[in-house]
Order: sequence, then structure tokens, then C-alpha cells
Amino acid sequence: MPTTTHRTRFLDHRIPSLYAGRYALAVEQKIDTVAPLPARDQRFDVRTQRFALGDSEVQACYPVPGGVGKYSQLLPHITLDTPGLPWAMLPAGEDDGSPWMFLLVFREGELPDDPHAIGEVTVSTVAQLLRGQAGPGKPPAIDTDSLLDGEAEMACRSIHIPADLFTKLRPTFAEAALLAHLREGGRPDADHVRGADPEPNLDECNAVVVANRFPAATAARHVAHLVTVEGFEPYLRDTAAPSEGLRMVSLHTWTFETLDDNGIGFGDLVANLAAEPDLQLCLPVPPGELDADARQRIQGGATVLPQRLESGERTIAFYRGPFTATPAQPLPPPREPRLDSGGEALIYLKQSGVFDSGYASAFSLGRTVALADAPFRNRLLEFRKAARRAARRAAAHPELIAGRAVSEAGAALHESRVRTAFDHLLESRLPLALARSGAELATAPRRPAAAAVRGNGALSALSADALRVTVSDTHTRAVLRSAVREQLDPVQEWLNRLAALQMVPFDHLVPDPRMLPPESIRFFYVDPGWVRAAVDGALSVGVGHALDEDLNELAAAVPDPPACGVLIRSLLVPNWPRTRYTAFHGETELEPLHRAMFGSNVLMLLYPDTLDTFTIAEAPQGIHFGIGDLHTIDLRKLSGVVGEYIEEFPDPPGFGKFLRPSHDVLDVEGALVPALAAAHELPTLSPAQFALQMFKAPQLQTFARS
Repeated sequence: MPTTTHRTRFLDHRIPSLYAGRYALAVEQKIDTVAPLPARDQRFDVRTQRFALGDSEVQACYPVPGGVGKYSQLLPHITLDTPGLPWAMLPAGEDDGSPWMFLLVFREGELPDDPHAIGEVTVSTVAQLLRGQAGPGKPPAIDTDSLLDGEAEMACRSIHIPADLFTKLRPTFAEAALLAHLREGGRPDADHVRGADPEPNLDECNAVVVANRFPAATAARHVAHLVTVEGFEPYLRDTAAPSEGLRMVSLHTWTFETLDDNGIGFGDLVANLAAEPDLQLCLPVPPGELDADARQRIQGGATVLPQRLESGERTIAFYRGPFTATPAQPLPPPREPRLDSGGEALIYLKQSGVFDSGYASAFSLGRTVALADAPFRNRLLEFRKAARRAARRAAAHPELIAGRAVSEAGAALHESRVRTAFDHLLESRLPLALARSGAELATAPRRPAAAAVRGNGALSALSADALRVTVSDTHTRAVLRSAVREQLDPVQEWLNRLAALQMVPFDHLVPDPRMLPPESIRFFYVDPGWVRAAVDGALSVGVGHALDEDLNELAAAVPDPPACGVLIRSLLVPNWPRTRYTAFHGETELEPLHRAMFGSNVLMLLYPDTLDTFTIAEAPQGIHFGIGDLHTIDLRKLSGVVGEYIEEFPDPPGFGKFLRPSHDVLDVEGALVPALAAAHELPTLSPAQFALQMFKAPQLQTFARS
């Protein structure tokens, strides 16, 4: 299985050396021998983005701003570039580790000033906000004397949250602390020693603030606001929100839209695919209804179809395409290494009294596909014409290929015999002729043309048997392939695609829809005998005599067909197009030889070797937090091999027990964290430990050959 060499660590928080605010440093010196020296006060400010957050501070938001999708199982979150930003200020009355910001998610119709959840906010100065001039809702109780230089006139954005809505959504300080953490990622870390904990590199750390509310499972718009707690500390404890509601500072906002979620997700679909007991591509056979031979054929991938014999009679026959549920039996070596007609491939089953038409159908299919492709037919005829010419020349002039390398001999067959003879005349006989006198040349006797023809064995007629004997020689066939390479290459390219099953219709691959029902996955082998029969059928087009059949062998040397493959018929195919399908033979990952879609929901993958393991994985994504399709999370180790999967949580599945009575809000402090801590036999969890448990990795389903 492939492994990753990246390291990701979750850290609880980053406590600053000094929290943001105003400070006074008093210096006093006393020397016993002299009068007291005057005291000196030094004032300084520690600043942070208190009322506004620059866009450059936000690294990412999820769901992505403007995104449309099914997000009902994910907790929205925001990633900040400054690692210590959520802890830069300390809320009044709280201990170290309490963030001064948290993330709230609202739906359409909840915010009175933004009923359509499009991100509308009220813009005012900080001074106007604190004086209650920004709009309805109680403003934050912030002492104006605490404002730093320039902050009073700074522009800020605020939202009005009704009292009852705030009460339902607000996190407690303990929950806000658990929903904020540091994440360290960055470079590949292949040499990192597992179990070692080096100091975090702040250049590779980001702050993450997670919402406590799931988006709706129905179509709806949502708006997320990163708000500050400053001035509202009592309302995150036990104090009831004021009746007029709260006007809170929104540091950052974005919107997204959910689609109707029928509750069936990636995890449900792949789990359903793996739930079937038999994943071989064959029909189910009820016990006791068929004889042993018929049962074996059906279990091997055959079905029964109507058949019309050459005599016109109607009957039934077994048919199996190139895909088999078990490895196909190798065919016995025939007297001729090819099929010349579909009838030769019919297999009569005496016990059943019917034919097995699989190979005959393959031959007919190959012939039909070739006849339907006019460019291929023309190239096939051109190849045979060139091959016949080269074969005749090889038979008439064996000296051209005897003792020569294949490429050299192939080039010699292309040479013009007339031009070669003329060149020989110029080199050997012309100097002698020029030395003779003109009279001798004029009176020289001339050989009759007929005699020349009769005396030249190279020009005498060649028998068909002699040509076939010539073509049967292994070296000669190699020379002929080299001689006609220009005409042969496009023919072989077409045949290679046929051998890879790229031209075979789906109903020939899966002849009975019951073999591949809806929401199913099937594994199969590929029968090389079926593929060879289809190639023979294609090469049978335009054959005029036995020599053409022999010359077909020059083109029939196609690569080995795929060894096996996978068929998936599922909503997974159209709805999760970025799904990763990975196959392994032992520890070696296999690349598919061919990938094809049939309709909108059937995917076929063909591989060059048998599969030992096959995985279906959700598309890689950024780090998300939430629950799986079965409403569970992956319980992960908090010691030893930190992050390693333990089991599904909870058991039985269902996250409803960890939600507040309404609004899909997590009861983090009162229900979820105590249950997770108990599962780990701990008193409680830290923010980093909680983030590790809620981490939602891409889901993976593995199929292994037993």
C-alpha cells in the first residue's frame, strides 16, 4: 500500500509572552548611601487585530467561499496565517488557553440584518460601535480608555444576533478552547522518527478555529462569521443574553450553499459495494437447478441466450464474453494457430445438446467491427498487397534475405530489381563493352527475348505452395514484417486496441445485466482465447486465398490482453468523479491498461496483472473536521503511534446524542468530549487531542483477494 511521508501535528495553543493590551513598566532604584532616585514609568502597547482582520491573515476557509455542495457532515473552519492570533488576547476572567474569537455559522432567515445569508454586515467606526450607534443589539462592553492610538476611528464590521439565537449557538469558554488549535504541516518529513516530538516550527504552523455547528442537510445558504468575545465574556458563562440581542464584531465572513443531502454519501456507497458476499462477475446459481457442466459454465461467467443455427433453426446457447469469474482454461493447441471462420469456434456440448458460442461470437464481432471501419479495411488490404509483393520477391530471390539481418533483408526486398541489374551492368560489363570496337558491337548476336524469359528462373511463375513454404519460415516472416512496416503499423495499432477490448460493446462484455446489478462491484479475469478469436475475425476481412491467411500472421502478433479488471456500477462514478481507484499485485501498484465509462454510472478498469488488493479512496482534500456517512468518527490513538486508527466511534453509530436539542450544534463540553475521554480512559481531552479525534480523513475501502 502507498504510504505518505508528510507529518501533520495538532498542538493545543500558542500562549503569547504578553497578551495584547496596554502595559506600564515602573522602575524604582534605591541606594542606601544616597537619597532615593526618582521612579520612572514606561508605558507601551501590545497590539493585535482587535476590531478588523486583514484578508492576508486568512489562509483558507472551508467550505470554500461561494462553495456549493453537500457539507452537512463537516464542521466549517477557518485557517489563520498568524499562529498565535486566537490567543493574542485573554478574555476577562479566563485562564491561559482561552481564545478571544470563535466561529459562528448561520442559515437563511436567522440574522435579521442578513435574512438571505449573503454576508451583509454593518460598517461603522469602533467609537460608533461602542456608543451603540452601529445598530440594534447590545454593543461590546469595552472601556474606551483601553483603545489604542487610532483604534477609535478604525472601521469595523458588526452583526446583530438575536438573544435566543445566540443562546442556542454560543459555545462556552471551555468549548471555544477545544474548538481552536494549532496545526503544523509543511515539508515532507520522511526522516522524522516516529514518536519523537521536536519543537514546533512556527513558520509551518497555522491557527485553526472550528465551528460548533453542522450546516443543513437541505438546500440552504449559510454565512460564517469569525466573531470576538471581548466585551461579551459574561454571556459565554451563565449570564442570559440581553433581550435586544448582541452586536458582535465580525473579523471575517464568508458564505456557502448546501445541497439536498439524501443521507447517502461516499462511505455509504463504498460500504454497500463491499457488503455483497460474492464479487465475481457471474450470475447467481440457485442450488440444485442445473447439471454440473451447466453450473460450472454459469459460475464461470456464461449466460444462456437465444441462438439461430445456420440451418435456420432457433435454439439456445451458452455465451460468455471475454470476462470470466474464474481463470479461463487454456485452449488446446490447434493444427492451425488461427480461426478462419466463426463456425470453427462453435463448441458443441453433447451433455446439454447445445452450443457454446463464446468464441464464435468473438470471431463474428471482430469481423463486424473491422467491416464497419472503412479506413481499417483499406489499410488491411494495402498491407496484404505489400506483403504479397514482398513474399513473392523473397521466394524468387532467396539470396536477398539469406544470411542477412532482418532490417537489412527487409530493405533489400524494397529495392528495384531492374535498377539493381542496371547498376551491376554499369559496374562490371560497361567498361568491357566500351573497349570493344563499334563494329563488333554492331555485329554482336542478340538473344531472343523469349529465350531470356524462359532462361530467367527469377521471373518464372511461383506456385502457391512455394510461397506458403517461404512465408512459413520464422526468419522470413520477420523479414517480411520489416519490409512492410509502413503498411503494417496502422493495422497492428488498430488490432492492439481491439485486443485491449477498446472496441467491444458493453453487451458483449456483460451479456446479462443481472451480472452487474445497480450499486455493485465485480472483479473478473480476461480470457486471452476470446481476444484472439476477435483478432482472427478482424483479420478474416478480405481474405482471398490461403496465402492471405498465412500473411495474417504478420499482423496477428498483438500484445498480451489485460489479465483482469474491475467493473463498478454505482452512483459513486458520476457523483464522485475524483475518486481514486488503486490496484496492487503484491506490493506493486498497477496502472490500468484501459479505463472506460459506459453510460453515466458504469466504470471499467483493465489491468496487466492479477489483483491482490483493490482500494477505493475518497479524493484527497485539505484537512477537514466532521463525521462520516455512518455518523461516526475514527477513534485515533493519543499515545504510542499517535493518530493510528482504533475503531469507529460511537458504537452503535449515531451522533445525535452529542448534539444540543436543536440547530445541529455540538454539545462539546457536556456530551462529546466526556464520551471521547472515556473511550480513551482519560479524564478529559486537550484541544489538540479533540482535533485529532474530529479529523475527517478521506474515506478508504479495501478489497483483498482471499
